[in-house]
Amino acid sequence: MTRWGILSTATINRRVLEGAQGAEGVEFVAIASRDSARAEAYAREHGLARAHGSYEALLADDGVDAVYIPLPNSLHHEWTLRALAAGKHVLCEKPYTRQSAEVEEAFGLAERNGLILSEAFMWRHNPQTTRFVELLPEIGELQTIRATFSFRLRNETDVRMISELDGGALMDVGCYCVNGARLLAGEPERVHGEQVAGPTGVDLRFTATLRFPNDVVAEFTCSFTHEHQGLEAIGSEGTLFAGNPWHCTDGLILVNGRQERVPPANSYTLELQNVSAAIRGEAPLLLGREDALGQALTIEALYDSASA
Repeated sequence: MTRWGILSTATINRRVLEGAQGAEGVEFVAIASRDSARAEAYAREHGLARAHGSYEALLADDGVDAVYIPLPNSLHHEWTLRALAAGKHVLCEKPYTRQSAEVEEAFGLAERNGLILSEAFMWRHNPQTTRFVELLPEIGELQTIRATFSFRLRNETDVRMISELDGGALMDVGCYCVNGARLLAGEPERVHGEQVAGPTGVDLRFTATLRFPNDVVAEFTCSFTHEHQGLEAIGSEGTLFAGNPWHCTDGLILVNGRQERVPPANSYTLELQNVSAAIRGEAPLLLGREDALGQALTIEALYDSASA
């Protein structure tokens, strides 16, 4: 059994805790908040054994093997380093960072300390994603990838709208599009990005093209100003499309016009099971250093391009 603690009472915790209920070898035992009363109320509500009034206190808890970090993006690296230094394994919410050097530093520390570190792209653990990749040969030579992930966000005080916290559409939802394109085509050779910034300074919309080996080109759009999502692979002999690729709630894939249905599964359950099993040495880690570094390098290059 892997015993987990959570740094902060972030909204996404509910999905993770729901996933944990069906996960084998996973137990959430502690929560930390900078407000002791908030931590205690959260622990009572969710049946967690211990509440800590500071993040440092949770990292000092000998009854915690691993921590899940859902803090704002700008705090991911700092608290991952602190957790690793305290001897805790880490599952850090996506995106880990927009700085590739931070990925190298964090994974270097994890490796030196014999610890597991993983970036939490839950969709990669879902069988719908696995099946999508398995179906790629049916469309012939991969040529074009199209991806979108957008939703309306009007609250300018939301952490995703705050520049100092590394907010922005690319960081929040565009990172999925980057992850999807990289899953299908490898690492990009060059990228071009265009962003539309809002009054708080973050990108409200971001559109990009990515050039991959073998003449594969991906294009994606992410935004906080409209609703859309999808992942499409276009090949020399056909097309492959998922209309709900990131949440994987319907299990529907269209391959050359034919419907494929994948039985639904909880991505968070599978993610927690994989990371916990890797911690116990029972299974290989799905998402480790190589994937996190590819993500950060691509996001870093996209922001550089958009600001040039």
